[in-house]
Amino acid sequence: METRVLADGGVTLSAPGPADIDVIAEACQDSAIAAWTNVPSPYTRADSVRFVGDIVPAKWADGFPDWAIRTSLHGRLCGMVGFLERGSGAPEIGYWIAPGIRRHGLATAAVQLACDFAFAPDGMGVSRIEWRAFVGNRPSAAVARRVGFQYEGVARHGTVQRGVPRDVWVAGLLPDDPRTPTGTWPI
Repeated sequence: METRVLADGGVTLSAPGPADIDVIAEACQDSAIAAWTNVPSPYTRADSVRFVGDIVPAKWADGFPDWAIRTSLHGRLCGMVGFLERGSGAPEIGYWIAPGIRRHGLATAAVQLACDFAFAPDGMGVSRIEWRAFVGNRPSAAVARRVGFQYEGVARHGTVQRGVPRDVWVAGLLPDDPRTPTGTWPI
């Protein structure tokens, strides 16, 4: 898959590049990102170099894009959004926003754009997107709910974080689902 840039007037999604390495390294040292994701912890500049130089290009080549989230005002990376291959035929979406710029709707706008791309025939052409988050990750759940994901339950020991099994909340989004919050979320 060739890299694609997506934009909605408020956020722009583009593949991260060498200029983003230090910004990613700094953001991923945030305790919330370390707590709620599978990024290495502690996160180093070498991890960021590997992510930008090796992991992101390999994921694009395999059809599972990762984008830097940029505000349309200044273009600086303020987070990441992308898809993981889970072997179920439905990619899993993941995202984070750097500290200091959270609670401005950037994750919601980015997830909306990424999901639109995933469903598009000229994008990924998928028929379902999965969302998973460690139980208790209310900020991620709020974003998924706003985008229209339908809560489906808890997968006990649904994933492993740095060698430790963790329970996860699970939700799904289909192409025809309304892109508005639903009342099915328990949180």
